[in-house]
Amino acid sequence: MKFIKTYGKWIILSILIFIFGLIVRELLSEKLEGFDTAIYNSVISIKSPFWTYFFMIITSLVHPVVLLTASIILFIVFKNKKYALLSFGNLILVFLINQGLKLLFSRPRPFEWMLVEESGFSFPSAHAMIGVAFYGMLVYLIWQTELNKKIKIILTAVISVLLILIGISRIYLGVHYCSDIIGGFTLSLSYLIIVTSLIDFYRFKIRKKE
Repeated sequence: MKFIKTYGKWIILSILIFIFGLIVRELLSEKLEGFDTAIYNSVISIKSPFWTYFFMIITSLVHPVVLLTASIILFIVFKNKKYALLSFGNLILVFLINQGLKLLFSRPRPFEWMLVEESGFSFPSAHAMIGVAFYGMLVYLIWQTELNKKIKIILTAVISVLLILIGISRIYLGVHYCSDIIGGFTLSLSYLIIVTSLIDFYRFKIRKKE
C-alpha cells in the first residue's frame, strides 16, 4: 500500500506516456486507419437526431466561452484566488501545447465523417486535451477543499463520465479519430500528473518554511 501511495502516480504516468508513444508510432506508420474506422462505425451506429443534439451540447462544454466563464466563476467562488488563477493559466498552457503538437503532426481531420464544421489539424484532439486539463484540474482543486469526502468522490465521478462523453462526442460528430482522443487524453493526464505534483511539492516547501 505504501509503495502504491508513493509510486502509483509515476507508474500511471509511465503507462500513459507509453500509450501516447505507441499511438504516435502507429500514426507515423499509418497503421491506425482500421482501428479508427472500426471505432467510428461503432459510435455512429447510434446516430439519430437525439444523439446528435446531445453530443453537440456535450462537446460545447469545452467551448472557449464556456471555459472562460467557468474560470471567472472559479475566481469568484474560491477564497484562495491563486487556485482560480492556476486554473486559468493551466487552460492557456495546455492550449499552446496542443496547438504546437497539431502543427508538428499535421494530421488531417476525417472530413468525410463530419456532422459539423471544424477546421485545423486533428491530432491530438484539443477538446480531449483541454477538457481533461481544465476539468481534471478542477477535480484536483475540489480535493483541496474542505468538502465532505463523499461529495468529492461523487463530483470526481461525474466529471470523469463527462470527460468520457466529451471524447465520444468528438468521434460521433466526425471531427476526430478515436486515436486523436486517446492521444489527447493520455497526454493531458500525463501533463496533469506532472503539474499537480509540482504544485504539491511547492506547497510542501511553503509549509515547511512556515
